[in-house]
Amino acid sequence: MCQDMMRAEIWLQETLDSQQGIEELATRMGYSSSQIRRRFRKRFGVSPGTYRDQLRLEKAARLLIHTPQNISHIAAVCGYRNHSAFSRAFQRYYGDTPRHYRQRLRLTLQRQCSDSTTFSYRIRELPRRQAVLTRLYHPQPLENLHGWQRHTWGAEDLPSALNQASPLAVFHDQPIAGALPRLDLGVAVDDTTSHLALPPTFRLQNLPARRLACITLDSTQQVDSAVLDLACRSLAGSGAPLNGEAPQLLQEHGVLELRIPLL
Repeated sequence: MCQDMMRAEIWLQETLDSQQGIEELATRMGYSSSQIRRRFRKRFGVSPGTYRDQLRLEKAARLLIHTPQNISHIAAVCGYRNHSAFSRAFQRYYGDTPRHYRQRLRLTLQRQCSDSTTFSYRIRELPRRQAVLTRLYHPQPLENLHGWQRHTWGAEDLPSALNQASPLAVFHDQPIAGALPRLDLGVAVDDTTSHLALPPTFRLQNLPARRLACITLDSTQQVDSAVLDLACRSLAGSGAPLNGEAPQLLQEHGVLELRIPLL
């Protein structure tokens, strides 16, 4: 059941901008709507509909803080059909209007900027890629990516063809944390992986082509500081604007590289 509800949670995350309902999710998973609601609530403590609303509003909060997009556009990409419905839902969840929240959180972030470490970065345009990932909830801090398998369940059953693949972590709670901390952990792969049989806890994930700010790090402990630095520069107009999507950390050829998606 935990694997099924993990797949349900990922589906909800990936369909934030759609109007597909829980009935569609139930059909995909072979359950009734009432079974999905009951099992999801048992696993995550809230109904699927409430959880997706949380994800939509948390995504909106990131976009409000870190991008110049107008509020109507943010409402639309987060699955709201009109500005008024979005504003009401946002104020219920955060206790502030989207406009005031944007102003307040940007001021809070700017106050942190003077104490932030400065990182060198380069901007790269990376093509579409793929990854084999599993999801962790309330993850423990990662010491490094070399021993990523010990943090997961089922990694020992991955095909041997992936033994040399580069470890990858996707931080869904950056630049600001959500109600349910989540981390995707696994390896970056090429297109030849689609024919491999994966353990049920893992999935093949498409990573779309992106413009990224790439930062070489000494350790995983620098992730938070590096994201903060890029966010501060973006707000100050001295760096490329972030797009609010999850940063990725890749260990390749002995180099630890943080990749932050940009507009």
